[in-house]
Amino acid sequence: MSALIERQSGARHSIAIETTDAAHFAATRRRLSAAQRRWLSDSGFVAAPGSFALLSDPAGKLVRVLVGVDPCDPLSALAALPCSLPEANYHLAAEGVLTDPTQAALGWALGAYQFTRYRQPKRAPARLAIGAAELQQLAPLVEATHQVRDLVNTPTEDMGPKQLADAMKQLGKTHKAKVREWVGDELLKANFPTIHAVGRASHRAPRLIELNWGKAGDPKLVVIGKGVCFDTGGLDLKSSDGMRWMKKDMGGAAHAIALAALIMQAKLPVRLTLLIPAVENAVAGNAMRPGEVITTRAGHTVEIDNTDAEGRLVLCDALAYAAEQQPQLIVDFATLTGAARVALGPDLPALFANDDAIAAAVLAAGRTVNDPLWQLPLWRPYRRMLDSYLADFANAGASRHAGAITAALYLERFVPDGMPWLHLDTYAWNDADRPGRPRGGEAMGLRALFAFLQQRYRG
Repeated sequence: MSALIERQSGARHSIAIETTDAAHFAATRRRLSAAQRRWLSDSGFVAAPGSFALLSDPAGKLVRVLVGVDPCDPLSALAALPCSLPEANYHLAAEGVLTDPTQAALGWALGAYQFTRYRQPKRAPARLAIGAAELQQLAPLVEATHQVRDLVNTPTEDMGPKQLADAMKQLGKTHKAKVREWVGDELLKANFPTIHAVGRASHRAPRLIELNWGKAGDPKLVVIGKGVCFDTGGLDLKSSDGMRWMKKDMGGAAHAIALAALIMQAKLPVRLTLLIPAVENAVAGNAMRPGEVITTRAGHTVEIDNTDAEGRLVLCDALAYAAEQQPQLIVDFATLTGAARVALGPDLPALFANDDAIAAAVLAAGRTVNDPLWQLPLWRPYRRMLDSYLADFANAGASRHAGAITAALYLERFVPDGMPWLHLDTYAWNDADRPGRPRGGEAMGLRALFAFLQQRYRG
């Protein structure tokens, strides 16, 4: 959080940042000195979104920064500045055109992120001074987003199933929650057969990690995250291009861990269970084979049509276990299908829900906090695409149509009728650097779900 500081301690010697746009640029210019206006003209600054100009006083000291913004996109307004402006303290001037300075400050903090585990940062980010209340509000969101990015960016050698378990144990220690896990063959004894089947070929044992927190009388909430720490595709081996970034296939787990941290830090009145099935989908002599039939925890028999459709297999046992606890709501995050990216692109997570009123509340919360989602339908006639000739159903099918929907329909079979359930198929990744969204791991849908849960459980 070094990119955001409390204004009381940092603003006295901070530099003003004034936001403007084409519609207000003439009024902005009138407030400046003649020398400053001449500098803007000579440098060609016209308040285009993403541009900025440094303004000095007569002695040559930097005293103001003009930033061109799109007022409809406050989250991106300042996001490029922390590593572009000179290292110093800054504050937002009251004269700016942004109507949501808190979102702008969040964008600044997200833009300041650097993944430094394996190399030193090129520079320290500039710092934005904000009010104490804003800082208290934003700090957990920034920390949670950075945690998702750190977890996803870390290569599998340093972020395998055990390391995910270690992250949950540290989370439990921080918030005085109870953590337990089933490892290797313990999964079979405890009746988690599909988690075991997916992860058994790796030299690092599969596991299911469970965290429990909250008071007995509060409503039950279960959050689940797909923790496939690396996905080769199994015996249905991915191509080299398809496998290159599969360290990110635990992005669902990263989101679930970060959301649980936000819930506990905010002390939402819920009984929280966090479930992370953590595996590597590897290739070895004991690897799961196409054509096998597995009896899941819920008692459904599943034919393995494709070993690369493994995420829904680890999730289905976790969903069945979650349903046994009779929660008021189940939420799962997963980097589940490429089909969701084809349908909605890399920036927009697909939301599936078996309750349209809850889905509408999540979508509204996402719009409020500039963390958009898009609902796709649980079109049940497509269940036929997962038909099997010898088992209750298959984990995949021959058709390439509606892949995100059929994956969600597979998961829905493990949620009892009438039990509210949300499924987020998220990319968890930025393919290129953009303001506030550096290349690599990304939190997508995290702030939307947290805002929804705050509204649901606090009103």
